[in-house]
Amino acid sequence: MKSAHSLLKDRYDYVISIFFLLTISIGCSEVPTYDILIKNGQLVDGSGETPYIGDIGINADTIAAVRTLNDAKGLQEIDATGLTIAPGFINMLSWSTESLIVDGKSESDIRQGVTLEVMGEGWSMGPLNEEMRQQQLNAQKDVKYAIEWTTLGEYLEFLEHKGISTNVASFVGATTLRIHELGEANRPPTEAELGNMKALAKTAMEEGAMGIGSSLIYAPAFYADTQELIELCKVASEYDGMYISHMRSEGDYWLEAIDELLQIAHEADIAAEIYHLKAGGKNNWGKWEAAIAKIDSARNAGLNITTDMYNYTAGATGLDASMPPWVQEGGYGKWAERLQDPAIRKKVIKEMKAKGDGWENLYFAAGSPEKLILNGFRNDSLRYLTGKTLGEVARMRGTSPEETAIDLVVQDSSRVGTVYFLMSEENVKKQIALPYMSFGSDAASMAPIEPFTNYSPHPRAYGNVSRLLGKYVREENVISLEEAVYKLSGLPASNLKIKKRGTLITGNFADIAIFDANAIIDKATFDDPHQFAEGMVHVFVNGEQVLKNGQHTGATPGKVVRGPGWKK
Repeated sequence: MKSAHSLLKDRYDYVISIFFLLTISIGCSEVPTYDILIKNGQLVDGSGETPYIGDIGINADTIAAVRTLNDAKGLQEIDATGLTIAPGFINMLSWSTESLIVDGKSESDIRQGVTLEVMGEGWSMGPLNEEMRQQQLNAQKDVKYAIEWTTLGEYLEFLEHKGISTNVASFVGATTLRIHELGEANRPPTEAELGNMKALAKTAMEEGAMGIGSSLIYAPAFYADTQELIELCKVASEYDGMYISHMRSEGDYWLEAIDELLQIAHEADIAAEIYHLKAGGKNNWGKWEAAIAKIDSARNAGLNITTDMYNYTAGATGLDASMPPWVQEGGYGKWAERLQDPAIRKKVIKEMKAKGDGWENLYFAAGSPEKLILNGFRNDSLRYLTGKTLGEVARMRGTSPEETAIDLVVQDSSRVGTVYFLMSEENVKKQIALPYMSFGSDAASMAPIEPFTNYSPHPRAYGNVSRLLGKYVREENVISLEEAVYKLSGLPASNLKIKKRGTLITGNFADIAIFDANAIIDKATFDDPHQFAEGMVHVFVNGEQVLKNGQHTGATPGKVVRGPGWKK
């Protein structure tokens, strides 16, 4: 029989053993803790799959966990009950090139959940030569800034170092490459000039450009032939980049323009995207089925063809899109000079009134000067005309609409910003439903402050994404919420070959939009465009909160997002 001392020792050893085992057990089941824990939201993960209720844990700039995290803790916790959690949205066509220099907060897009601005529709902010740099400086008015970069990569890094709330990426503009070597001349490049353009494209791709972007209705981009574009795209193809294009026509020559894009994609062996797909002008609305049949046939044959759009029946550009390219050769100075020659003026007016002979005449496509709203003047003395139709201004002045347009271009020392009503609502809905459609605002990201309030932007600058989620998803059921989120995130990220963004999966960067799917809506109108969208609650960019309870935090964690050809 054991002594009392031995029994006490055994009991002591037993207690210590149990304590040790409990300690190990508790250690093994330690509650996970994250920098940020988002709980109880409807997860729409960007893949297109069915939403589910779940949580997200974020550490630093990365999504650390995506699942039900019942026992987890967060240094910061957000209860997303009743809200939708989605990947940050990608604006496939952003003109925030200058607005981010003025105001890096990118409020009109952040308040819609946009976390990546993709720029470069034909014109990019590099590469520049000294003449181009001086021209840009001379053209500045409301927005004044020093041009501290030469290449496209240097410009993007300039934005990051300055401080921006969204991530940024860019295509290199085919127009920019052409102007760098040819100025605004209407001729093909020489062999040496084309070689230099290709070398510049190579540098841009190695700096992280997404590919080649073109805008072929505008001079001097219009002067480039198909073969020139193919040669540039071959360079981008070597780096697995994309060709993205505002095609040579979106109206009278729409089908032919699609054929050109498909030819470029085939001969350059490159993925291609059509910017803001549309049938412009009532006479062209019926071409919809034929256009989509061309795209679908090419896709079925193995070409990687995609599209993007803005969700409105009106576009916005300048009065240059109402005048023939020949009169614009050599840039604005030569254009304005020619418009003051009575004989040339008479010829331009005649051409404005007819279908463009091989060029895109948006004045003719709109069908009436009442369908053109003047929304952007450079000259202070003309800004009282902002928001008026071309027809209204013509009646005020007692001149024809065509003469009025010409006079305004000369008097304003600019192309004069203009909204054109061109598309049908029925076709807009058909476009949204296309399985390969993503979305771009074709506008700057701004706020209702100066200098942005000096002009009246297209409401897409404030409402493109929210209009999709509110009007076309919730109210009209054109597509489902999960499909819309996929087209705003996972699809464009895949098309651009961007790694670690676009979906809510562990290891991806924490670009996250949290919104009320029952309330999100655009508020901006053509009469009153400077109105923020409603319904976006929280936004994170690279793990840092930039929108909290619907208000901008002032944070600027945006980074440069580089394409697949980037050479570190």
